[in-house]
Amino acid sequence: MSLGRHKLGSQGLEVSAIGLGCMGMSQAYGPADEAESIATLHRSIELGCTFLDTAEVYGPFVNEELLGRALEGRRDQVTIATKFGFRIVDGKQAGLDSRPEHIREVVDASLKRLATDRIDLLYQHRVDPAVPMEDVAGTVGELVAQGKVRFFGLSEAGIANIRRAHAAHPVSALQSEYSLWERNLEPEIIPALKELGIGLVPFAPLGRGFLAGDVKRAEDYPDGDFRRGDPRYQGENFDLNVAAAAVVRDIADAKGVKPGQVAIAWLLAKGPDFGIDIVPIPGTKRRTYLEENVAAADIRLDATEMLGLDMALTPDKVSGPRYNERTMSLVDR
Repeated sequence: MSLGRHKLGSQGLEVSAIGLGCMGMSQAYGPADEAESIATLHRSIELGCTFLDTAEVYGPFVNEELLGRALEGRRDQVTIATKFGFRIVDGKQAGLDSRPEHIREVVDASLKRLATDRIDLLYQHRVDPAVPMEDVAGTVGELVAQGKVRFFGLSEAGIANIRRAHAAHPVSALQSEYSLWERNLEPEIIPALKELGIGLVPFAPLGRGFLAGDVKRAEDYPDGDFRRGDPRYQGENFDLNVAAAAVVRDIADAKGVKPGQVAIAWLLAKGPDFGIDIVPIPGTKRRTYLEENVAAADIRLDATEMLGLDMALTPDKVSGPRYNERTMSLVDR
């Protein structure tokens, strides 16, 4: 089992067909387990899943430091993506900050934590309305010229800012939430990515675990678990979403695979459908789930299965917003 490669954008960035989201190794999904996380990162490299996604705000800081330790002697085997864009005060996220001087400071600090001399893909984590996008893209362009950064990406940006950024410095990838049950990119953003030649990196491709099966209600997760505050895991939303996601389980059972693998296979098939490169980055901190996720690259869904999935999980059949109101306010739409 070894993954193929995909291009992201038209500037020369090439990554594994599935990546690994590393956030959960340090926050949001229960207690950290450094030994298992490092073993998972090493296994990921063995499997050819070498596109690793982190950010300064994960932890904060400790996720980048974890990768720096895990990748000692292995740096040249992986593609590292990290992100800037938040102000961090006393170890907590305290608003947005994409001022050019702050971007430069963050990149230098990230390079140190990651124990590397270059960031392969640098994303603006969230659009900062206080800083013109041209200034953000121009600053990243300067960092590219200096060799500290190789490629530029955006996360959860809307069409106007994607276009403004791309005009100032080429954008290779947009990272946004996109999955079977979160289809907000389809009407406008995906056609724009195709037009501009920008790749898509979907995070939360398993619906934060909902599409993987074995889900529990919000209140049944421990304190500190992101899902306790996820509206889609709460109350009546939970019941309606379990019913809507039944088709994923049914198709998985019929094929003898896991529901989460079907969700990833659907995403991989969508790339050719839309005419763009799609590289999902399912997150995990355990080797078992990593191996399941990577194996999804070998699953093929026929036209009937794709249509059944498309129709069962249209936006009107998924209940509840994907974030609470405060977090949703940071999404540029």
